Amino acid sequence: MKSPRIAILGFAIESNRFAPVSTRADFVSRAYLPAASLLDDARKEAPVMTPEIPAFVRTMDATSPWTPVPILFANAESGGPVEHAFFADTLREFEHRLREALPLDAVYICEHGAAITTEEDDPDGAVFTLVRSIVGPTVPIVATIDLHANVSDRMVDAVDALISYRRNPHTDMAERGAEAARILTELTNGMRTAVAHVRMPVCAPPTQLLTAPGTGPYAEMIRRAEALDDPRIVNVSIVGGFAFADTPKNGLTVLVTTRGDAPLAHQVANDLVSYAWQERAAFTPVLTPVDEAVRLAKATSDDPSLAPLLLADVADNPGGGGRGNTPFVLKALLQYEVQDAILGVITDPDLVVDAYAAGTGQTLVARFNRTETTVHSEPFDAPARVLKLHDGKGVGRRGQLAGCSFDLGPCAALQIGGVTVIVISKRHQCHEPMFFEMFGIDIARARVVVLKSRGHFRAAFDEFFSDAQIVSVDAPGLTSPILARFDFRKLPRPAIPLDDVSTWSPTVRAVLPRSELR
Repeated sequence: MKSPRIAILGFAIESNRFAPVSTRADFVSRAYLPAASLLDDARKEAPVMTPEIPAFVRTMDATSPWTPVPILFANAESGGPVEHAFFADTLREFEHRLREALPLDAVYICEHGAAITTEEDDPDGAVFTLVRSIVGPTVPIVATIDLHANVSDRMVDAVDALISYRRNPHTDMAERGAEAARILTELTNGMRTAVAHVRMPVCAPPTQLLTAPGTGPYAEMIRRAEALDDPRIVNVSIVGGFAFADTPKNGLTVLVTTRGDAPLAHQVANDLVSYAWQERAAFTPVLTPVDEAVRLAKATSDDPSLAPLLLADVADNPGGGGRGNTPFVLKALLQYEVQDAILGVITDPDLVVDAYAAGTGQTLVARFNRTETTVHSEPFDAPARVLKLHDGKGVGRRGQLAGCSFDLGPCAALQIGGVTVIVISKRHQCHEPMFFEMFGIDIARARVVVLKSRGHFRAAFDEFFSDAQIVSVDAPGLTSPILARFDFRKLPRPAIPLDDVSTWSPTVRAVLPRSELR
């Protein structure tokens, strides 16, 4: 039996329509891996790519002989719409490499699923349909996506199985890559799938899509799906969506994939969305205003008998397209004279240059956002002392970045009043303790920790803070969970929590076996 030739490719970015345009440089800065380097990185001990492809490769290596055919993987930090010319170039590269690689026995696509470009609302669908058009109707295709993906009909129709993460924070990316390998192996051995696909009028902010037990209806939907014990079911993916993409395909989506059993897929999908609809009120966020949050921080810093506090600056999350540089929480900490606080990370390459020019131990006027003109990125000056400089390179030790290489660019730890502030050059959300620890900072000794992250930090900072010690702060920013603050133009309306929707009946589609659909 010949070893199957399996192509590997992906275009992964979460796009916030309200953020500045993402360019080729943003992808090159994070992970732009052409065919010649894709497989090498996937097999490194600490790859720069996300964990799905490495896990897929490891699982295939351990399963049976196969021939990997690396095409291209492009990944960037969440940002604004992708410059369309760059996406078009990437699509042409996919096409050229795939046609050159024919014949293929299967394809694995690793996407985020919430991309948009300056001209295209569904680039993920464009990638999926391109692949299908090249390899033909009978070659198995499996794709993995983030649970914050926005799923279009053409994404579903182009592949045999669409697998989303089940954990938020995303600690199961490797598991989903391994699952993709197992499903693709089964497909190459003749299995055919049937899929039920239903989209709800729910465009929840990311803060309402946590998956720890007891955190809301989204977590309960996933728990119910995982409790299903039926060998006919291949996969159940409950895709929360990403509201800030502002596309016609927005909406919480349920995908049920079975081994050719369309009625079962339909029933499971219907049951899951019916439960979520009953609990729809829980998709509305509750946050703590900045002043109230910082008063809590002040009390915590003044009273050692109180438990330390973590303030999550959820509205300026680079992991959702935020610029990572809004000054509102920092200014409030200084105003209230909060002590023993650490804040990470602020993206300001100009300030890092100044810190390097001043040198360790020296003072300077920290001028934040002198060239950043994005809304909410307000200029702000404060006297500071340079505590330490770092090249910004390291390997994550916990949570989503565990075992993955990261590069924040040149960085500086600055002392500003009672707050130690980590300033970086390459925009990144703060969801990894090493972002502090690489400066020798002991997080456990801080009375107050402020993170520019929405929720992924919970999987890494849980060794320091319980849920009861975490406060989600309502400050201005491009990722504010208060969706009414955004001028949505393309997101389907009415939608919860933006609108009061009292009645809805699910429409389930694409339930025929895939062999019949082709």
